[in-house]
This record gives sequence, structure tokens and C-alpha cells, in this order.
Amino acid sequence: MPIKNCKIGLNTKIIGPVNLYDCEIGNDCFIGPFVEIQKNVVIGDLTRIQSHSFICEGVMIGKNCFIGHGTIFTNDLFDSTDIKNWIKRKTNLGDNIRIGSNVTLLPINIGDNSIVGAGSVVTKDVLSNSIVAGNPAKIIRKISENK
Repeated sequence: MPIKNCKIGLNTKIIGPVNLYDCEIGNDCFIGPFVEIQKNVVIGDLTRIQSHSFICEGVMIGKNCFIGHGTIFTNDLFDSTDIKNWIKRKTNLGDNIRIGSNVTLLPINIGDNSIVGAGSVVTKDVLSNSIVAGNPAKIIRKISENK
């Protein structure tokens, strides 16, 4: 179970095998088996990463988030023909985000309290309090801020 140079918070449970390096994981998190988390990733407290997920360099995930099985984060839009000088982009997820299984996330921002439906491909930013789904993901409806 390769875990190298990671800052891992209290009461965080990691189920191997995993590949974690140069990342930061908060308190009371769960990391499932067959997960890779690359350098410069920050995961907030109380967040769950389900099995077979890939979180590439530079991703920020807020507190109390759920990342479903087989979720893939990317950090390039592949908008250049020069493969040697590709442009690394960041993905930022707010707090209380729910990501369904088998979702692909391009470099985007997702606002607090949002939900991404299973199997979606998210190509654009998602506003807070939104439910999105599809390929490409589109807003299905807004979530009431008054809970």
C-alpha cells in the first residue's frame, strides 16, 4: 500500500491497496481501495472517496463530500497540440458535494451543496446548490438553500 509524503488527519481510514503521494487528507475521512491520489491534492474533513477513483494533481475537495466509485478527475482540457507543454488546470469542489459513480470531471469548479448524477461528464463549472447530470452535464434543477 504505497503512501508517500502524505499528511493524513486523525481517524481517517484507508483501505488498501491505494496509491497516495504528496497529498493532504483531512480528519475523519475514508479512502476506499484502488484509489490514486496524486501530489498537491487537498481533501477536506469528513470526505469519503469510494473505490477505483483517480484524483489527479492539483484537485481541492472541500469538507463533507462524497466521491462515488470510479470517479475520474482530469487536469488538462487537451486544447493544445503540444503534448510536452500541456497546461495543467485545477479542479475545486466546495463543501457538501455529492458525486455519483463513474463520473468524469474536467478541470472545473463545483459550488457548495451540489450533486452530480452518476455517469455524468462535467465540462463546465457547477453553481452552488445545483443538481447536474448527463454527458455533458447540465443543470437538472436547483436545490433550495432553505433546508
